[in-house]
Amino acid sequence: MTERDYNQCVDQYSDNVYRFIVKNLRHEEDARDIVQTAFEKLWRNRDQVEAEKSKSYLFTVAYNQMIDHIRKNKRVQLKDEFAEDGRVQHISQNSQLRKTLMEALNRLNETQRSLVMLKDYEGYSYEEIGAIMDLNPSQVKVYLHRARLILREYLVSPENVR
Repeated sequence: MTERDYNQCVDQYSDNVYRFIVKNLRHEEDARDIVQTAFEKLWRNRDQVEAEKSKSYLFTVAYNQMIDHIRKNKRVQLKDEFAEDGRVQHISQNSQLRKTLMEALNRLNETQRSLVMLKDYEGYSYEEIGAIMDLNPSQVKVYLHRARLILREYLVSPENVR
């Protein structure tokens, strides 16, 4: 990978990697640190990484860093929604829906939540997800199916349907 390839990789994938990590961790500073570490590792290993495989490499490194971080700290922090002036925003239907979706996602384990985020939010293929999470495509499909069943069960329960 050349320096130019690396810079293109930063331009193309930095937002996607950050969004994936912050959605899973729900902590912006930790997500920034993890993304920075992933790009640092890509830079250090640029001679061994092919430009075509840089996306998969980045997500794999970031995912592993995130899992290490979760295991080390054993904490999950929910981020309150604050307006730019620091006041809590008024709860609207959209924020209530977002809250319900986050509650549903919180019922999933780390692997299931990551699978759902990579497939349904980021739009990666089963093969790409398998490469990122070190699973074969069949495992990705099975785990993703189970995660979606848990989500559906929670989201269609009478107390959550509005």
